[in-house]
Amino acid sequence: MIYLDHAAATPVNKKALEAMEPYFSHDFFNPSSAYLPAKKVSADYESAKATIAHAIGAKSSDLIITAGATEANNLAFTSVSLDGSCQLFSSPTSQGSAGVPLQSCYPSILYLVTEHDSVRKVAEQRGGKPIKVLKTGVIDLDDLKQKITDETELISVSLVNNELGTIQPLAEISAIIREIKIDRLKRGIKKQLLLHSDASQALNLLDINVARLGVDLLTLNSAKVYGPKGVGALYVSHDVNLKPLTYGGGQENGLRSGTENVPGVIGFAKAVEIAKEHLNGNRKKYATWRQTLLKELTDYELINKKHSVDNFVNLCYNNIDAERLIYLLEDKQIYVSTGAACAASKGQKSHVLAAIGLSDSQIAGSLRLTLGETNDDAQIHEAAKIINEVVAKEKERLQNV
Repeated sequence: MIYLDHAAATPVNKKALEAMEPYFSHDFFNPSSAYLPAKKVSADYESAKATIAHAIGAKSSDLIITAGATEANNLAFTSVSLDGSCQLFSSPTSQGSAGVPLQSCYPSILYLVTEHDSVRKVAEQRGGKPIKVLKTGVIDLDDLKQKITDETELISVSLVNNELGTIQPLAEISAIIREIKIDRLKRGIKKQLLLHSDASQALNLLDINVARLGVDLLTLNSAKVYGPKGVGALYVSHDVNLKPLTYGGGQENGLRSGTENVPGVIGFAKAVEIAKEHLNGNRKKYATWRQTLLKELTDYELINKKHSVDNFVNLCYNNIDAERLIYLLEDKQIYVSTGAACAASKGQKSHVLAAIGLSDSQIAGSLRLTLGETNDDAQIHEAAKIINEVVAKEKERLQNV
């Protein structure tokens, strides 16, 4: 097997798995219980949280542990709330037509048009407006400036895009926000203006520091960093007020009730620790493999030419159905994707590729290869060889149809 879809899922690191094991069987206690073994588990849990927080330049108390990045992203949007006096739909007109959404009743939210659905859909539900991207996939800062108003409360821009691997200039965005906040204060406007970023694809590829990025909220995902699935975290700056999505025992500062997933957080912390330790070496390795693929593959158009992390390779094969290529490559035990796993499973056209200006035929012929720790040099050469063969045979078949 040659697995080239690490943006969709990563295997749990062996050391992370070993660190988790005792908390399934021996140290299984509920951290909220009062007796000594449970207190020891609680201390281990908090220590693991501190490890994750330290990796992004934060404190344990700044993190809310969630059941993955989707929940963390949704929780971030509770920093702005609906006006309780508003209704979702206006009253029908005198002619009897259906009501229309009252967008003015929602707080002003801006989100990057290429965001993952766990950001995009919750933003749309709250009347959010999309920010354009350039053809490179990088945010259009002029469009951002034009769309920020005195009513804007939250801006959401991923650090690394999940389909293209595009790195967004968060520090520049943060600087723009600071200038606007200063101007607001001069004019007596005290409305908050927060910056949220989904960093799910970034933790094992970039050196992340929340202060340098200038973010108020940051989403992390264990499943993308060789930790267990179903575990995520939301960094929350001390001056941000959130509302819980779940209610119960008051865990995670009352923002995420439910018995803590101790094994998951222990594994997440160990995976983060390993990723940070090998950050530079892995980036160099992925960059080398990327260059090997680009050199040895043929008859493709490279989509993400600039501003992307080292392990993303996005290719377009014009006039070829990429979904058919995926099945043909699977027969050869090579696993790639067309984009986000959740969108691909529904047969949806990529909103990310559409946003950067690709035509329908280009989108239909696009593959995403994401490199990772299951790969080695030999696999990269073999993958290039087999992909070339499969594409050539498919072109030949189409010519004879």
